[in-house]
Amino acid sequence: MVEQQRRISLPPGYKPPSRGPSRTRVLVRRLAALGLFVAVAAGGFLLLRGAIQHDAAPPPPPPAPKALRIIFPEGFTRTDMAQRIDVVNGIALRKRRVRSRLSPSAYLRLTERSQLPGGAAFARDNNARSLEGFLFPDTYEFNGKTTTRELVRKQVANFKRQWAEVDLGYATSHNLNGYDVLRIASLIEKEAVLPRDRARVSTVIYNRLRRRIPLGVDASLRYGLHLPGTKPLGPYVNSTNPYNTRKYPGLPPTPIANPGLASIRAAAKPAKGCWLYFLAYPDKKRTYFTCSFRDFVNHERQWGYIR
Repeated sequence: MVEQQRRISLPPGYKPPSRGPSRTRVLVRRLAALGLFVAVAAGGFLLLRGAIQHDAAPPPPPPAPKALRIIFPEGFTRTDMAQRIDVVNGIALRKRRVRSRLSPSAYLRLTERSQLPGGAAFARDNNARSLEGFLFPDTYEFNGKTTTRELVRKQVANFKRQWAEVDLGYATSHNLNGYDVLRIASLIEKEAVLPRDRARVSTVIYNRLRRRIPLGVDASLRYGLHLPGTKPLGPYVNSTNPYNTRKYPGLPPTPIANPGLASIRAAAKPAKGCWLYFLAYPDKKRTYFTCSFRDFVNHERQWGYIR
């Protein structure tokens, strides 16, 4: 007898249970999880290594201390410069707690006698001379390790650079050499009241040299006798000091100061003019130039310089 198979009726919307993800999906999921693990592990390793290296690296060096400065104005003598070193040393110690190696006494010793720098323009002889005139006035930086010798070398090197810009053609045509120009420049630096006066003071000096008239520059005698500007010069006008340009014609034996580039250029090429005399106005802010001795004396009397 053949039994008829009975069919089981299922409710509407019924879905048979799933048999689970396929092997392919399982493999993809496992690979994705492995990749995420590797990425997290690598990132942690890099962070750990960076932290270790940061801890092991030496700390950055401290910032370099700010450089100190010393200013030498135009017209300073080497004695003035030595005094300025002494003042700046005190400021450096008091305000910056820096003990400077610059020494006023060493500065005077190092600049007292030396072979003149500047090449052929100054090679008159082999005698050692003072470096007065060659210590270029400027602002110089230094620190606690800078020596006095290094400062002097900086000044002389600066002079050489500035001197290279000077045209000596006019001076050479008037039988003057580089050392003559430097001596004239130092006189100009001390005598010119205004910048525009420099070339005219130079003209007076050139004209007097050509006529063999004593220059009569009081600043030169003061330099030779170490007299400050506040001390009357009257008792010394007949001094036999070689820097007495009232008594001896020609230029002083050496520069009487350290001139700047503007005065050096004026000394190398004066203005055109007949001037032989100049006189400061009573206000000391202007200079009167004249070609006439009588006019010069009249103004001296008018302004109360002579009675």
